[in-house]
Amino acid sequence: MNALLLTARLDIVESLRARWFLIYSLVFGGIVALLFAFGLTESRVLGFIGLSRLLVTYIQLTMAILPVFVLITTVRSVAGDREAGVFEYLLSLPVSLSAWFWGKILGRYVVIFLPVFIAMFAAVLWSLFKAIEVPWGMFFYYTGLLAAMAWCFLGIGMLISTLARSTDVAQGAAFMVWLSMLLFLDLILLGIMIQGRVAPEVAVGIALLNPLQVFRTAALAMFDPQLIVLGPSAYVILDLFGSSGYRVHALLYPLVIGSSCALIGYLTFRRSDLP
Repeated sequence: MNALLLTARLDIVESLRARWFLIYSLVFGGIVALLFAFGLTESRVLGFIGLSRLLVTYIQLTMAILPVFVLITTVRSVAGDREAGVFEYLLSLPVSLSAWFWGKILGRYVVIFLPVFIAMFAAVLWSLFKAIEVPWGMFFYYTGLLAAMAWCFLGIGMLISTLARSTDVAQGAAFMVWLSMLLFLDLILLGIMIQGRVAPEVAVGIALLNPLQVFRTAALAMFDPQLIVLGPSAYVILDLFGSSGYRVHALLYPLVIGSSCALIGYLTFRRSDLP
């Protein structure tokens, strides 16, 4: 356990010194600052008043930005150390393979999630200072969504990092994974339903394999419980899961994907990189 925590601490320290972490923190902090600067907390749009409007906008922006940051920075973890010859040095230290691997995951998760949460928490503190109503239910659920999505793409990034043989290949693969998920938001669903060759349940099920689609739909469900903006596909989702059931599914599904990818990455790394 000590080796795992020390590895996590080392990864956190290294990340804090990296330029990408400064940019990463400024991006999410800057988003909240800009949303306040443009007066979103004072606007009355589609029934949103106060912090609710800011959280909805913030969560939609984060959906596009967080995954690519997590993937691009995480895929260097194993691939970069492999190129630098760290593994040979690791064999001479009293650190087990599992402690090193899971320690890096733990440290990287802290680093990628804290700036996102701190930006949201700062918005809450500012709202309390300005006597603006805080939608605590929405705040905690969105925090859970962001935590689940960060873990999901962290696991995917670690899997890519163990499979790629160089950092260039790893970063290219990470970018393609993110771009594919982003481009295929609703596209597969719409294409299959237009052709009319499969049942709507199958079409929606294929679309919901994309964790970004699950995240986006769950974020919409917080202020649109009937998912009216999704059109006919909303009936399929609500019939399959129900409103509350889908919100639970949106928290658990990314966690399962991230955990599965991390475990597969660990087994691959254990088999291929060290005797």
